[in-house]
Amino acid sequence: MFKPTYIFNTVTDITPEFLKNNNIEALLLDVDNTLSVAHANKTLRPGVPEWLSEMRENDISMLILSNAKKKRAKVFADSIALDVIGLAAKPLPFGYIKAAKKLSVKRKNIAMVGDQIFTDVLGGRLAGVKTVFLTDITPEDKTFFKIKRYFERIMLKRWKNER
Repeated sequence: MFKPTYIFNTVTDITPEFLKNNNIEALLLDVDNTLSVAHANKTLRPGVPEWLSEMRENDISMLILSNAKKKRAKVFADSIALDVIGLAAKPLPFGYIKAAKKLSVKRKNIAMVGDQIFTDVLGGRLAGVKTVFLTDITPEDKTFFKIKRYFERIMLKRWKNER
């Protein structure tokens, strides 16, 4: 349940060709460490504005799915002209299901893109969507995140050895 469907370094490594080849019509996007450079930072990662344009040009639907309070998530989403579901309660599947309905896309044709195995990936798997885990993560300073990242590194190492 914790193993992502796909692993990429950054969101900008995901191409329209890859999505089409894997029957992915829509992306649910996390904000922190996915579109922005770090948690609670509103600065977009390098190349994200161009990547968003490329996705739009290729008719890839996108929506932000965030555990952040709706107001905070909406401010960020509005800045990049995306719809948003805040307070998504990831990893519970309810936000993912709501997003699929909002986008009018079957869950099997959606991928959740994020930087956390225990929220983004687990929630996506529980909801029946594909998952994309991003590995280029800004180091965290809070103990809670350090502990989560420790366990994520163990899992990633194990999956790498399975190949």
